[in-house]
Amino acid sequence: MTTTLQFKYDVKDISLAAQGKQRIEWAGREMPVLRQIQDRFAAEKPLAGIRISACCHVTTETAHLAIALKAGGADAVLIASNPLSTQDDVAASLVADYGIPVFALRGEDSATYHRHVETALDHRPNIIIDDGSDVVATLVKERQAQLSDIIGTTEETTTGIVRLRAMFKDGVLSFPAMNVNDADTKHFFDNRYGTGQSTLDGIIRATNVLLAGKTVVVAGYGWCGKGTAMRAKGMGANVVVTEIDPVRAIEAVMDGFRVMPMAKAAQVGDLFITVTGNKHVIRREHFEAMKDGAMVCNSGHFDIEIDLESLGAMASEVKQVRNFTQQYMLTSGKSVIVLGEGRLVNLAAAEGHPSAVMDMSFANQAMACEYLVKNRGSLEPGLHSIPVEVDKEIARLKLVAMGIEVDSLTPEQEIYINSWTVGT
Repeated sequence: MTTTLQFKYDVKDISLAAQGKQRIEWAGREMPVLRQIQDRFAAEKPLAGIRISACCHVTTETAHLAIALKAGGADAVLIASNPLSTQDDVAASLVADYGIPVFALRGEDSATYHRHVETALDHRPNIIIDDGSDVVATLVKERQAQLSDIIGTTEETTTGIVRLRAMFKDGVLSFPAMNVNDADTKHFFDNRYGTGQSTLDGIIRATNVLLAGKTVVVAGYGWCGKGTAMRAKGMGANVVVTEIDPVRAIEAVMDGFRVMPMAKAAQVGDLFITVTGNKHVIRREHFEAMKDGAMVCNSGHFDIEIDLESLGAMASEVKQVRNFTQQYMLTSGKSVIVLGEGRLVNLAAAEGHPSAVMDMSFANQAMACEYLVKNRGSLEPGLHSIPVEVDKEIARLKLVAMGIEVDSLTPEQEIYINSWTVGT
C-alpha cells in the first residue's frame, strides 16, 4: 500500500512501530561490531547508489543490518524469508522510524511470500541478500532480463549455499555469490552458539517441558547440530545423533553422543530436532516407530525436513494444544506433537538467535556487500569465500568491543613462521 512516507510497504500494523523501535534499540546494545561498521559506512558511503533486496528473517537483529546498509548509502528493500519469523513490530518500526521499505507479515501464506519475492525483484537489485536463495532462484528462473543488473549475492544459510552450488553446477549462476555461511565468524558462532541456544529456547517456550532426563534426537551434526546437541546435553538430556556423514558421525561419538540411524532413534526419542537442510529426514516409517507423545521440531531453514504431509495423512485429528504446538492423533492410537508447524522452531516459537551472535553474522553480510561493490566486474561467477582479512577484521572488532586484547607476533616470530630454512 502507498504511505505518507512516499514509498510502498506491506506490514501487519504500522501502529506497532513504537514498540518495535524500543526492541530494535535494545538489541543494538549487544551488536557493537555492526555498530562500528555502520559508523564507518555512514562516513564513507561505500554502497552509494546500490540497490539491495534482502530476504531475511525480519527480527530486531536484521533491523540493524538494514539500518547499516542504508547508512552506507544503499537503496534497500527487506522481505521476510520465513512466514513465522517476522516480528511485526520490528517491520513497522523499520518503515515508520527508519524509512526502509519492508514487505513482511508474520504468518503470511505462500502466495503472499511469493508476491513479496516478486516485489524484491521489482526493486531491480544490484545485490541480493538471501536466506535460502529463493530470490536468486526466482531471478534465474523468471527474470533473466534482470541478470545484467546484478553485481552479486550474499548467502548465510547452509540450505542456500547448497542451492547456489547446484545452480553453478547447472551453469545458471552467472554472477558471484559470497558464501557468508562458511565464514568462521559466522558458522562458529551463529550456527553453534546461536542455533544451540535459540532452538532450545523455542522448544521450552512452546512446551515448557523439562529436558533433563529426556532422550533428545538431533538429526545432523553440522555446526547447528553440534550446538544443539551441546546445549541439550548441558540441560541434562540424553542426546542421540543421526548422521549420513561418517566423519561427522565419528566426531559425534568422540564428543560423547550415541549415534544411530533414524529408524532406531525413532524408537527411543522423546524429542526430535532436525538440523540437516535436507528433505524428509523424519518421515512416515519414523512416525510409526515413535513413542506416544513424541515431539518433533525443525531448526533447519525450510519446513521440509519433517514430512508433515505424510503425518497429516496418518492422523485422524490435528489440534492445537498450546501456542506453536499441534498434536497429531494417529489412527494407531498414538500421538505425535509438532512444534512451530515444522518451521524454524527458534523463530516460530521464540525470538531467534541472541543479538550478540547475529552481530557477527550481519557484520559479515554488510562487509560482503561492500566487498562485492569494491570488486565489481573482477569476481568470477560462482561461490566465493569471505576473505580471511574480512573474517579476521570482524573478529578483531568483536574483541575490541569486549575489551579483550591478544598477542601479536614479534619480528623474530614473523621471520620464523614464514621461513623454510629455519628448523628445530
